[in-house]
Amino acid sequence: MHIPDGFLAANTWVPAWLISIGGLGFCLKRTTRILKDRMVPLMGVMAAFIFAAQMLNFPVMGGTSGHLLGGVLAAALLGPYAGAIVIAVVLIVQCLIFQDGGLTALGANIFNMSFVGAMGGYFIYAIIRKIIGDNKGIVVGAAISAWLSVVAASSVCAIELAISGTSPLKIALPAMAGVHALIGIGEAVITCLVIGFVLKVRPDLIYKNQGA
Repeated sequence: MHIPDGFLAANTWVPAWLISIGGLGFCLKRTTRILKDRMVPLMGVMAAFIFAAQMLNFPVMGGTSGHLLGGVLAAALLGPYAGAIVIAVVLIVQCLIFQDGGLTALGANIFNMSFVGAMGGYFIYAIIRKIIGDNKGIVVGAAISAWLSVVAASSVCAIELAISGTSPLKIALPAMAGVHALIGIGEAVITCLVIGFVLKVRPDLIYKNQGA
């Protein structure tokens, strides 16, 4: 899902950059309001964990593979705003150091995975968590929202490619959403395993403010 340089036209990557810069500024402002002593080291640990986990690919089908995106996982522990910042930092490091995703497309990648994936996934997670309640709601909400976040982010990516004229929507959308529907299963499993472990050993680390 990391879009490389040359795949997006200026009419797509320029607005994506502007939206991402504005969105990250808003997230930074909101995060500083609720910043607690435990959140700063936890953001660093979460960024390092997601960065390392994204290096591990799992097979999907037909020679394709997927890896953890970690948006919902980060948001469930840090909240939607800090979670979006963590994913953006991971994407920036991957782009600048490992050339994973293009510089011009970085704004679109941040928009897709930080805002659509992490923040959008968090609000779905918060609704499900509130409806079911207790720890079961946390785990079920994390599983469903993790899967949906991957499919939604990949679908937006397909739309961006179609707007740029790289690939027709009727080809890009089924291809991206279809493969990432399977990748989302892995995302949901990994997210649930980590959240379940945290609930057992440090339940206080689960982000509480569902009204964010």
